[in-house]
Amino acid sequence: MGPLLHSSFRMKNVGEDVVRIEAEALRRLADRIAGPMAADFTRAIELLYGCAGRVVLTGMGKSGLIARKIAATFSSTGTPALYLHPAEALHGDLGMVARGDVVIALSSSGETGEILELLPTLKRLGVPLITFTCDQLHPRNGNLSQLAQAAEIALDCSIDKEACSLGLAPTASTTTMLALGDALAVALSQRRGFKEEDFANLHPGGKLGKRLSRVSAFMHTGEAIPRVSPATPMTQVIYEMSRKKLGVTTVIDGERLVGIISDGDLRRLLEHRGKDALDLTAGECMTPDPRTVPPDMFAAQALDVLEQRKITSLVVVNAEGKVEGVVHLHDLWGTEMV
Repeated sequence: MGPLLHSSFRMKNVGEDVVRIEAEALRRLADRIAGPMAADFTRAIELLYGCAGRVVLTGMGKSGLIARKIAATFSSTGTPALYLHPAEALHGDLGMVARGDVVIALSSSGETGEILELLPTLKRLGVPLITFTCDQLHPRNGNLSQLAQAAEIALDCSIDKEACSLGLAPTASTTTMLALGDALAVALSQRRGFKEEDFANLHPGGKLGKRLSRVSAFMHTGEAIPRVSPATPMTQVIYEMSRKKLGVTTVIDGERLVGIISDGDLRRLLEHRGKDALDLTAGECMTPDPRTVPPDMFAAQALDVLEQRKITSLVVVNAEGKVEGVVHLHDLWGTEMV
């Protein structure tokens, strides 16, 4: 085996080992949540659920980077959260913490000096503290770490070893902290009854936001809705369809939708009846009881209906049966949801 191939083979093994070590750390964390840490995990969820303010995440170094991500996950799943840099907190940013908040502090050793210096102020404010630590016990005296001792709830992120070959770079430990933060955020969102529409409201941009948008955000409304009565002559029907440019018109009796006429319906009608078709009325040519969708349907679901039925437009009807709009296939294709 040449030196280049040997090096490539070796690096592949190193990469595999890293992932396996981190996967094992996550498996052990899941076992703790299911077993010895179950009560503390549940208490943490209830404490966060009752938080009247914000969840403040803090941590130094790599733990701080993980804390930032966890804060973002909390915020995007319905729990207001922010990241507080512990060193900056000691120079004025501690004013970001107020009564009613809950602080989650991440420290692998449980002895991070900058975080320990925050404890007197947190105690004075009466702000509860949840900790993520990997060394629950002090390596020299066997006691709980200072941070774990100060916490209302101390959650255990301990690992057998880091995935770094030197055993020094935070790897498995930070992966475990990240997973524990995700577990809290997701469990808390379910405790709150956080729904798809809540998620959509917090993610209006990009592909994800578009997929969670409602039909009402894309439909043509008001004067843009093509509409005729059952008695409207077909010459006027064609004019209305051409003018509104949606490839369809609604047929409405009073406020009630009784049918639709599409471009396809017109073509088939002319093929079978020729120019005599122009002597008919909308009521004689319409498709009765067409498929409709409610305005609060997800736009992605409406797109599926359009594509499955091989049609270009859907009439949007509210619970009372009143026409609220028309959604067109091209309007949905023009977004980032597909």
